Amino acid sequence: MSSKKNILALRQKKAIVEKGGGDKAIEKQISMGKMPARVRILALLDEGSFHEYDLFVEHEEQNFGMASKELPGDGVITGTGTIGGAPVCIYAQDFTVMGGSLGLKHARKITKIMDHALKMKIPCIGINDSGGARIQEGIGALAGYGEIFYRNTMASGVIPQLSVILGPCAGGAVYSPALTDFVFVVENISKMFITGPNVIETVLGEKISQEDLGGARVHAEITGNAHFYALSEMECFEQIKILISLIPHNNEERPPAKAPKPPKFRKKIENIIPVDPKQPYDVRDVIFALTDDSKFLEVQELWAANIVIGFGRMNGETVGFVANQPMYLAGVLDCDASDKAARFIRFCDAFNIPIVTLEDMPGYLPGVDQEHAGVIRHGAKMLYAYSEATVPKMTVILRKAYGGGYIAMNSRHLGADFVYAWPSAEIAVMGPEGAANIIFRKEIMEAEDEHAMRQEKVKEYVEKFANPFVAASKGYIDAVIEPSETRELLLHSLSLSKNKDDFRPKKKHGIPPF
Repeated sequence: MSSKKNILALRQKKAIVEKGGGDKAIEKQISMGKMPARVRILALLDEGSFHEYDLFVEHEEQNFGMASKELPGDGVITGTGTIGGAPVCIYAQDFTVMGGSLGLKHARKITKIMDHALKMKIPCIGINDSGGARIQEGIGALAGYGEIFYRNTMASGVIPQLSVILGPCAGGAVYSPALTDFVFVVENISKMFITGPNVIETVLGEKISQEDLGGARVHAEITGNAHFYALSEMECFEQIKILISLIPHNNEERPPAKAPKPPKFRKKIENIIPVDPKQPYDVRDVIFALTDDSKFLEVQELWAANIVIGFGRMNGETVGFVANQPMYLAGVLDCDASDKAARFIRFCDAFNIPIVTLEDMPGYLPGVDQEHAGVIRHGAKMLYAYSEATVPKMTVILRKAYGGGYIAMNSRHLGADFVYAWPSAEIAVMGPEGAANIIFRKEIMEAEDEHAMRQEKVKEYVEKFANPFVAASKGYIDAVIEPSETRELLLHSLSLSKNKDDFRPKKKHGIPPF
């Protein structure tokens, strides 16, 4: 009898705590277009897989009227579950409980599940929806943030870390997502900023809305802080499910394989690139022609659009793609594109994901703005990332490969394992027109018809230098191939390099050009 009473008491206590801030607070959350924290977890995880920990943890603050305040779960839900059968650790801040504010016990619940994820070598997902540090707890809240940041750093490169911004994320709270591998945002719901609009108005006298300061679109398109952008929470959860299916549980495993499928992209790969070398095209069409089922999960699609990064499968295995995008700024490298690619390359390398590079770019973006923004330092990040990476690295030069950009896009000189070039490839120090103007300047200026002479010399330069055969003759590329052979050769290269073992000098760590 006593046992039954205890079980009944447990169930009653659980029911109360599981209601978070109560019915009115939950209704308010829903009226703002936001799911309650527990509903979010259940919507993301496989049905029936969630197991909650630390449900009955309570805060210990006695000052500022906190002694009498009950905060169910201390404003955060933590536990484990599965996504597509893959185990994950997860936490979700509960905005219905004191605005999801972070106190020391709240933080300790998060760090405990983070420690669990690292120990069990499984991904950790954090759903952020919080008013920030709990002011009543003062330094305790700040200590909690610091302990979270430390664990983000220790887990980096060991287990995948995903941050989902589904509400406000302000002040010190934004640094944990910034330390994780992927950040997900949702239109009209996600807000991220260091300093809120009220402070900016007080200090600078400028009025600005939360959305314009740090809304979902801002971070997906302008700052690059977000990697995935969605129009609804459910769309966001679908993005997470796809990503989890493509990446490994930890750095000691390979991504899960699936049954191979042929590409279903209808456009023939040899017809994608225009005959006119000045005409743009969408490099994603090339990726669709290479990947299983023509599926591709693009990362940071809206930011630095001159380079495309993301995951696809080839012969059932996950591959990371880095590709210049001629549709935007002719596919040049600039500060943002270099940062975007370098970080993605390092993620792939950390988690045993082979990298396929598709090159078509005229070099680094020239101009005073880029020089002053530090394009030298930013561009060097790509050189560092490719050189450092030990996973299988394959490059296909589709068209333009000029100057320093040719080197930066995973050239043989940075340690590429396989380099192929299409017949349309132009590999040179600079574009034919610019080169001809310099090399044949005297002949052009002395000619009766300067235009005709310039065209003749441009053609001469292309025939002698701006083609793949010069590089092939020096062994800098392995083969000049027909576009239709690309997938077959990449599959061969991936198969051949499965057991690649690349020597690196012994050191504590390198010093990237951060």
